[in-house]
Amino acid sequence: MKQTYPFLISIPHGGTEVPPELAGRLALTPDDLAWFCDPGTRTLFDFGDSVAAAIDTQISRMAVDLNRPPLPLPPKDPDGIIKTRTIDCRPVYREGRVPDIALIHRLLLAHYFPYHQHIDELLDRFPVRVAFDCHSMLPIGSPAQKDAGRSRPLICIGNYGDFRGRPAGGGLTTCPAEWALALAGIFRNEFSLSEEVAINNPFSGGFISNAHYWRKGIPWIQIEISRSLYENKDASGTIRSDDTDLRSLRRKLWNVLAAFGDLLEQESGPGGL
Repeated sequence: MKQTYPFLISIPHGGTEVPPELAGRLALTPDDLAWFCDPGTRTLFDFGDSVAAAIDTQISRMAVDLNRPPLPLPPKDPDGIIKTRTIDCRPVYREGRVPDIALIHRLLLAHYFPYHQHIDELLDRFPVRVAFDCHSMLPIGSPAQKDAGRSRPLICIGNYGDFRGRPAGGGLTTCPAEWALALAGIFRNEFSLSEEVAINNPFSGGFISNAHYWRKGIPWIQIEISRSLYENKDASGTIRSDDTDLRSLRRKLWNVLAAFGDLLEQESGPGGL
């Protein structure tokens, strides 16, 4: 019988669609929207009924970013829940077309709050032991990001702690440090990597993992996969996702999560977490 692991999978940045309320407002093309999402993540982290629960969205993060707190709003935070600037410092909206507070309110009611409510409902309904917020990242930090111009690891595991997964600055982590270290070790073994797997560098976690850990107490881990693992340049120089690479990478990702789940099951016995 096929095993179902007690995981919730959240994929908040894989969508590319723009809500009709924003028609004609964006300064971004469809290709831009595809580039600024987490391309391929809705395929990479689609584990079907092998996990207890899953949630994703078709809506682009450039319209509503589900992994940001509901405040602040534009213009205070250009990379917040309603973005006014891309990570390479381009305007998201045409001049004078940034949503006003009434439109922002409608967008949040239609897309933001339902996503978070659905997460809570899934955590209440299913026997989830750990939740994963799943993302991809560019290989090099973009101009508007903290690690601008610096190379990134191939895989980053985030639990809001330090580089060993421990609480930083007197704060809390969204999962035990031992879990973060164990997951990093499984990634290194499965992908035959060493230093290319990092913990809380460059990303330690976003609003989803933090907020829902606080709400429910169920551990959350953010996973970031470098797009260099599955994106290639075609003959025209355009960077595209390769379906074969995506399927192969998905199998490896599942091997990692299944091995991690097996460790959790053994945690009360020898060799467990």
